[in-house]
Amino acid sequence: MDVISVIRAKRDRQPLTDEQIDWTIDAYTRGEIADEQMSALAMAILLNGMSRAEVARWTAAMIASGERMDFSSLSRPTTDKHSTGGVGDKITLPLAPLVAACGAAVPQLSGRGLGHTGGTLDKLESIPGWRASLSNPEMLGVLDEVGAVVCAAGDGLAPADRKLYALRDVTGTVESIPLIASSIMSKKIAEGTGSLVLDVKVGSGAFMKDLPSARELASTMVELGTDHGVRTVALLTDMSVPLGLTAGNALEVRESVEVLAGGGPADVVELTLALAREMLAGAGLEDVDPAEALADGRAMDHWRRMIRAQGGDPDAPLPEARERQQVTAPADGVLSRLDAYAVGVAAWRLGAGRARKEDAVQAGAGVEWHARPGEAVREGQPLLTLHTDTPERFEYALGALDGAVEVDPSAEAREASTSVVLERVSP
Repeated sequence: MDVISVIRAKRDRQPLTDEQIDWTIDAYTRGEIADEQMSALAMAILLNGMSRAEVARWTAAMIASGERMDFSSLSRPTTDKHSTGGVGDKITLPLAPLVAACGAAVPQLSGRGLGHTGGTLDKLESIPGWRASLSNPEMLGVLDEVGAVVCAAGDGLAPADRKLYALRDVTGTVESIPLIASSIMSKKIAEGTGSLVLDVKVGSGAFMKDLPSARELASTMVELGTDHGVRTVALLTDMSVPLGLTAGNALEVRESVEVLAGGGPADVVELTLALAREMLAGAGLEDVDPAEALADGRAMDHWRRMIRAQGGDPDAPLPEARERQQVTAPADGVLSRLDAYAVGVAAWRLGAGRARKEDAVQAGAGVEWHARPGEAVREGQPLLTLHTDTPERFEYALGALDGAVEVDPSAEAREASTSVVLERVSP
């Protein structure tokens, strides 16, 4: 077996054999295949695609490159959620303790933000004392005690994906649906959860900009999960407008606690409950109503226990940025546009995100918006508040928002839509 023949096969639109795929993933993980050779293969896959059988084998080979976790010792059924990433997407924070409060175990392996999309671990690390890195025994202990854990994936989980993801990020091959699907699903299947719900974002602030491409990605991932024995469904959800009222780290934690306390923005509550119902159904607990656990305080109790179990203080004040600047309405009218991507870029430029994985983030940085599309606004009314520790970032962030916030003086106010779930994809 040699890598040149594998590259040529995919370049010439030939399907890769099981043997070629197994050898390629193993050889790349071991360093036998050079980055420039894997880059050529990734580009050929992006341009020429993969069949369902190829994607399934590619995913299986990436799973086999590392360890698989085992939660069979737990007394609860396991279920997990994965989001493809968006702006203001803090759903994991209220969702994990909510589903745990309903009787399932949620082993949530999460990541950090890169670019305009925020990272769950960055958000939680704004809580004093909270730590993301747990050993496998520690993770099992928190799951057994609390029912939910949110932590970083260990180095042994799908190491082939870690290498390939970093390569795709710098070679213009991130957009390949077979490579996106196998990247996400190799980690989730290796994680060992019994069921999985995928939140596939659609719109300007999402990776998939339109419904057809989002459907293709969702269907591919649902098929992969099903083929590997994981009960998998997907929800396509709207990311043309940012989720909730905040994008940042501590800002989103604050908003998540508001949801757990029975308040919070309607769209965040709606999506949290929709995903919770799907996760509970996947775990065989479809008769449990998560809205009750949110209303009676059980979800909040589990949040506090989950934070404490990972060293955090749920009562500690959250960090706040030292500097703030407001963006006001230019005229009376109706807010007609609040572009999710632009808001995400602005939050990133204020210090809430990173350009490189090794960059630090500011816990208090981000963007807060005070109106949603369809709402009436008055001239001079604050529309956005920008938060940062470094005021020289304001101008850079405002540049990202140029044209992203529009007020229509002639429009009539309408009730803001909170329906974020667009479609459901099942096997």
